[in-house]
Amino acid sequence: MKSLNYMKPKLFSVLKGYTKEQLIKDIIAGIIVAIIALPLSIALAIASGVNPEQGLYTAIIAGFVISFLGGSRVQIGGPTAAFVVIIYGIIAEYGMQGLTIATLMAGIIMILMGILRFGSLIKYIPKTITVGFTLGIACSIFVGQFKDFFGLQMGEVPSAFFEKIGAYIQNFHSLSLPTLGIGVLALLIQIFWPKVTNKIPGSLVAIIVSTLIVELFQVPVSTIGDLYEIRAGLPSFQMPDISFPLISKLISPAFTIAILASIESLLSCVVSDGMIGGHHRSNAELVGQGAGNILSALFGGIPATGAIARTAANVKNGGRTPIAGMVHAVTLLLVLLFLMPYASLIPMSCLAAILMMVAYNMSGIGTFVRMMKVAPKSDSIVLILTFLLTVIFDLVVAIEIGMVLAAFLFMKRMSDTAEVKRWIYPEDPTANEISENTDLKNVPANTMVYEIMGPMFFGSVQNSMFFMQEKNKNVLILRMRNVPAMDVSGLETIEETYEFCKKKGITLILSHVNEQPLHVLKKADFIAKIGEENICKNIDASLVRAASLA
Repeated sequence: MKSLNYMKPKLFSVLKGYTKEQLIKDIIAGIIVAIIALPLSIALAIASGVNPEQGLYTAIIAGFVISFLGGSRVQIGGPTAAFVVIIYGIIAEYGMQGLTIATLMAGIIMILMGILRFGSLIKYIPKTITVGFTLGIACSIFVGQFKDFFGLQMGEVPSAFFEKIGAYIQNFHSLSLPTLGIGVLALLIQIFWPKVTNKIPGSLVAIIVSTLIVELFQVPVSTIGDLYEIRAGLPSFQMPDISFPLISKLISPAFTIAILASIESLLSCVVSDGMIGGHHRSNAELVGQGAGNILSALFGGIPATGAIARTAANVKNGGRTPIAGMVHAVTLLLVLLFLMPYASLIPMSCLAAILMMVAYNMSGIGTFVRMMKVAPKSDSIVLILTFLLTVIFDLVVAIEIGMVLAAFLFMKRMSDTAEVKRWIYPEDPTANEISENTDLKNVPANTMVYEIMGPMFFGSVQNSMFFMQEKNKNVLILRMRNVPAMDVSGLETIEETYEFCKKKGITLILSHVNEQPLHVLKKADFIAKIGEENICKNIDASLVRAASLA
């Protein structure tokens, strides 16, 4: 069973020694987080193009399962702003059933990723890409709220970014001042309320104040009830009609949901680990996230992931075990059952203002600007390109092209750092000087010594024939202590060098071969070819071997 510990839910580890005092703290934190999640869940659902209660379904079902099965002590799961643009696009093309199937597939993919221990691989996605697409998503969400914030009288908002801007400009003459006024009020409350207290979220205060003003003074603005039919009560189980043609079409959206949910949830885990001094189980978290998304889809919800802001609020209010996340889900269930009809009174411009604040807070604009200032030009190009591709096209294109560019840049940098240098000899002052000239080694007169610096892989082996044959030299020592890794292209370079030496009657000696390159050489039977006596532990042993061949 020890082999399955990497998938063991954190809940079962933290309950040992669980105290009544911590239970009270977890309950309080869970209730507070539910108050924060309530307006966000409704707003995110509407922005995604689904009914308001579906946001609560997601927060309740996925939130409970993620806490119960996940690998974090304090993770709070539910709908997040990162998915708004993706969900909206999937529904526009494939309908709600398409979204359900894509979410189911994404959940299965995430569970498989957890079982296969892919949790640690997420860290290899460069920060330039995550910062770029996060800002792109934030911009899309922010701009997507203009219709409701300004009260524009127009039809469906186009999904493409520039078409959306054009539609707003064409219809801006239909601006509603009362709607704009309520939206600005809700925005100002969220900006300045934290100066009063952080115990009650500004978004909830904005909803209460703006709803009361609209109801008491009969302000002519659109409310949720004007556009949506609010349904209270428990969600029902819904199994979609699954067909192979639809599955094949939804593979790309499903992978997008799975990758984004994995990235965001694990980033949230890392942030919360730093806040509580703990360690999450990344693979267990992926399994919990996958299960949460599967059940959310089957009960009418939308994609879910770990919510960084709600997780941080949980920690700040004393939550230290998954019990807090489960209490948060139960609290939202009670709201769904008994208070949901009142949501129909909330002004749409208030929800738009809430989402604008969410977009600003998630954008990481400060990090983006700082990276533009300090990052190398190549990283800045990847950052800007990922941002623009996310805004203009979609997240799939942005991540695909961004990862390819980042990989090429990484290989180029590794190639630039890889080089081969010849040892300096007292009689050859023009030779390439390296630090080893201070070693004062006694190099036999029959020997050439070259040092390879950096990994030997397909991006750095252009310098394959890197030494020049010198007169009266019948031994070549390749010092490899600074070669941490080698791939098949690097192996081919070594083999070509050996064949060249063999033709010229030169003995090739490899000095200080590290573990990974040595493993590659053994698998290729190169050791047998060159002879074990010519694989030396260090440079001193290599020089002794070279002297014996004089």
